[in-house]
Amino acid sequence: MSADTAPEPRRPRLAVFKFASCDGCQLTLLDCEDELLGLADEVEIAHFLEASGRVEPGPYDLSLVEGSITTAEDEERIRRVRAESRYLVTIGACATAGGIQALRNFADVREFREAVYALPDYIDSLATSTPVSAHVPVDFELRGCPIDRSQLLEVISAFLTGRSPGIPGHSVCFECKRRGTVCVTVAHGTPCLGPVTHAGCGAICPAYDRGCYGCFGPSRSTNLPALIPLLRSDGMSDEEVRRFLGTFHVSDFAALQEEDRDDRRRAP
Repeated sequence: MSADTAPEPRRPRLAVFKFASCDGCQLTLLDCEDELLGLADEVEIAHFLEASGRVEPGPYDLSLVEGSITTAEDEERIRRVRAESRYLVTIGACATAGGIQALRNFADVREFREAVYALPDYIDSLATSTPVSAHVPVDFELRGCPIDRSQLLEVISAFLTGRSPGIPGHSVCFECKRRGTVCVTVAHGTPCLGPVTHAGCGAICPAYDRGCYGCFGPSRSTNLPALIPLLRSDGMSDEEVRRFLGTFHVSDFAALQEEDRDDRRRAP
């Protein structure tokens, strides 16, 4: 076969899947705009219902998964996605931690169904909302609500070129320092989860005099035992602290709170 008729090399196949979520993290990919056009030249977008009705069967080189697992059907479908994906990356708080809907993990989901739906018997859902990693192996978790587009492009590029993603593991406080943002806790006494929250948002909330509320989840060096007494010293009750931590990453922070309670019980 001559060089003029040689087939083009196969482009990596990208798939994007949605489970229980608001679609915000998929929209982050669409918001990449110019970068997305360049990405489309380098990969074959085989499955992305948010952007196209065209659906190609697997296998896929890289699958991005948004959303938590909340139904028995979700459990079955995520196993199929895992089986046909070389790499599986979860994107956003719902996929990496169960999301806001994981608040139901600490209550009776039947009461929620009866309060919200006129015919609750028609609603088929699990008692809990759990991250994808609770059901199948995950190659990388990209946190945020929604995720940061620069971090998303870095993760996609890394997996398609065979390297590790360069995503920092430090806290939001580092981003505040880089921006020159005055600490809202020190300056104004504003409760802030920046010291224990994963960086990636650019410290947007503190830049507008609002405390971080943890939408990127716990950082790798989370030290809740040091932060919780500080929150209490600002006048927050234990219940207020629990509610402050119980939003986007309620399951993650609840586990860390339990570790803090265990440490206090063991303290002499």
